Amino acid sequence: MGVENNIPEGWVETSIGELAVLLTDYVANGSFASLKENVTYLRDGEGYARLIRLADHNKNYKGEAVFVNEHSYMFLKKSKLYPRDLIISNVGEYSGTLFRAPNLDIPMTLGPNSILMKFGESDDYMFYFLKGRVGQHLINTVKSGSANPKFNKTEFKKIEFIIPPLPEQKAIAKVLTSFDDKIELLQAQKKTLETMAQTIFKEWFGKYQIGDELPEGWIKYSLSELVEIINGYSYKGKELVENSNEALVSLKSFDRNGGFQTRGFKPFHGNPKPEQEVKIGDLVVAHTDLTQDAEVLGNPAFIFDNGGFEKMYITMDLVKVISKHREVGLSFLYYLMKDRCFKGHCIGYSNGTTVLHLSKKAIPEYELYLPTDFDLIERFTKIADDTTNKISLNIEEIKTLTKTRDTLLPKLMSGQVRVKNLKQIADA
Repeated sequence: MGVENNIPEGWVETSIGELAVLLTDYVANGSFASLKENVTYLRDGEGYARLIRLADHNKNYKGEAVFVNEHSYMFLKKSKLYPRDLIISNVGEYSGTLFRAPNLDIPMTLGPNSILMKFGESDDYMFYFLKGRVGQHLINTVKSGSANPKFNKTEFKKIEFIIPPLPEQKAIAKVLTSFDDKIELLQAQKKTLETMAQTIFKEWFGKYQIGDELPEGWIKYSLSELVEIINGYSYKGKELVENSNEALVSLKSFDRNGGFQTRGFKPFHGNPKPEQEVKIGDLVVAHTDLTQDAEVLGNPAFIFDNGGFEKMYITMDLVKVISKHREVGLSFLYYLMKDRCFKGHCIGYSNGTTVLHLSKKAIPEYELYLPTDFDLIERFTKIADDTTNKISLNIEEIKTLTKTRDTLLPKLMSGQVRVKNLKQIADA
């Protein structure tokens, strides 16, 4: 494709192939036969170098790691990775997905079905360019196939675009990175806050397990004594519409890494029951899981955002949790359900082959030990409420920062907005 004639002052026409210092893939080092012969995959933290895959990126590099031994690493040395190297997925459902190598202090090498892209000093700029609307459109033009999409590396090299001089590239990347750094900091703070509250919960309420001898004033409860469960709405396909002021909160609203996300909202027109409506601050639990690893099943999440909709209703894949006691706040219940004992209980109450379903008895029949005097629960709820409120503020700030960055990105990449004081920004 050609580029537009209206080029900002100082910008030049180029192509991916002209700009890239190296554009190689995993099997460039040998045939599939030699690959199989020379590469040994290892798990559970063993091995010399970590294999970096799209699956690792999707799980924020917190899933099960795959390693290779030193012989394998030397065979794959052309695909050696450094922190923040640019990678793009080559084949499959997520072909064309762009991500960066993590900041690990151990050797890394590229996993299968991925392409390593090295743009030299333009790496940071090109990451944002390719993540932007124009870059994503260009990537989609070189993908083919529907059942098993494939990213065409040869055609990708031919892509033409305009690019600013290096000082402006660095300045643009620095501006956009400042947004991402702030977002990352807020996300890390959210995790820290949740970890602190979870630690307090375990210290106060996780000391006793079923079968333990209890101190005076503690008894066994089932969750049916503490909460009421509202099942979600079983919608019909014809009720889903393109535009509506009402939305269904679906299973996709549960982030696999924990938390709530608005991308799972589905605009609809239907007839759910009033009690199936949820509002910001409500607590919901996933009752279905599309993964056999049960990454989402039984996970709790607060509704932190309405996505701009006037009303929200949960689908049949979710349940709403309502406390029966004033002293037992939703924040207490959230951390109770974040506990690994509750997760294990839910897995034990699940069934299904391709899709996991949680039994309706799972939540009501969960048992735990608590003091008969709810004063300690009420004290924890106050602490957890403060944590939840701070997390909610962080999420709102992340949302604002993300929107600002995404609005600014295409304008910077097209030259519509120019970064002033380039040298000062780039050198700061």
